[in-house]
Amino acid sequence: MLISKYSAPDFDPYGDNTPVEPDALWLAPVADGAVRARVSLPGSKSITNRELVLASLAGGSSLIRAPLHSKDSANMVQALRALGVRIEERDGSGAFGDDWLVIPPEELTGSTTIDCGQAGTVMRFVPPVAALALGPTTFDADDSARGRPMGGIVSALRALGVDLDDAGRGGLPFTVHGTGRVAGGAVEIDASASSQFVSALLLSAARFDDGLRLTHVGERLPSLPHIEMTIDALARRGVKVESPATGEWIVTPGTIAARDVDIEPDLSNAAPFLAAAIATGGSVSVTDWPDATTQVGAELAGILPAFGAAVERADGALTVRGGDGIRGVELDLSAGGELAPTIVALAALADSPSTITGIGHIRNHETDRLAALANEIRGLGGEVDELDDGLRIVPRPLHGGVWHSYEDHRMSTTGALIGLVVPGVQIENVEATHKTLPQFTALWRDMVTGDGDQGRLVAGG
Repeated sequence: MLISKYSAPDFDPYGDNTPVEPDALWLAPVADGAVRARVSLPGSKSITNRELVLASLAGGSSLIRAPLHSKDSANMVQALRALGVRIEERDGSGAFGDDWLVIPPEELTGSTTIDCGQAGTVMRFVPPVAALALGPTTFDADDSARGRPMGGIVSALRALGVDLDDAGRGGLPFTVHGTGRVAGGAVEIDASASSQFVSALLLSAARFDDGLRLTHVGERLPSLPHIEMTIDALARRGVKVESPATGEWIVTPGTIAARDVDIEPDLSNAAPFLAAAIATGGSVSVTDWPDATTQVGAELAGILPAFGAAVERADGALTVRGGDGIRGVELDLSAGGELAPTIVALAALADSPSTITGIGHIRNHETDRLAALANEIRGLGGEVDELDDGLRIVPRPLHGGVWHSYEDHRMSTTGALIGLVVPGVQIENVEATHKTLPQFTALWRDMVTGDGDQGRLVAGG
């Protein structure tokens, strides 16, 4: 028997209504009490892929220690290798894989095709790099990712004098005809759909002949912390980014310094684990939590207490302890939209209604996350209203059923979180988590069962 991928006929983000075999379903483990665990997580995808790009454009070799090994980072490594960058594995001291030695070529070379997979950072960060290469570079992506917004990058590169052929699509697939240089200068961009448009240009701007003066002209600019992450990474490599006004950035041309870098744990991937403490009334600690960071996931320390949780920093870890119940919230998540799926799951399990706003831009992530979250929670008996810029969640008794991933890693982890306290939740394509956390199912099961050395959970591989 086949199980339909979709439970609502008016929402079909894949566009094909392809059925799924029953053995593709992963039964989310149910906690039989309060979860108590200490979890270690691999490196940040956002930092890993920024550092890979900067190391590839640097004036010498860089060692990236404790990088994330996932589908997204593998796509980035393959893309940069295709342009002539040497990326060699080195034995690492961490639990999650080798380090990477990145050796830039004397001259980047195109005449290649790059498969972006589902990685937004690859499809947006690498085209400016390809413009600095000699020869044409064709970019394409998975069918489910071809529709992600790319117009900001396409128009900005053309405004900078780059020859880009997209057959009028304004998006993937397209070909960048690199000449080995980009003139640079002043350009306007509408980054309302994604802050990655800004980061993409800033990362390569120091290599442009005249640098870059970039001005955002859209009505809103989502996920500002990700732009700050990019500016911080550039500053650590000697590239100064001035911001004379909100939505304006100036990068002077110059050398991008080589440096060795340690990648922080991915704090956004920590979200479902920390939320598990709230969902079950337990306690979860995430180790190696940085004292200072530009990661959006750092906002969890301020967000989760709104649900009634206690948050503590001690011994290098962030610990969240759940209370007797889960309070509803009124939250503006415009600075941290990637945390929204976890926050919405907690809201669906809360004692009172919640409204989450400032997240209209997540309609353009791996899927339309607002529609997907609303659809899947309703499929389990919940009540969710879509707003222009968010969701209104009214808690209802939930029941088991199939939770669809839409090829979206955060949709998969959100279903697992609800499945902690709702028996019978089956995740379709839990392997979507391999995008940024291949060890998710092992870590999640260990957290629920309490396996590991005194509750310290470290996934191998």
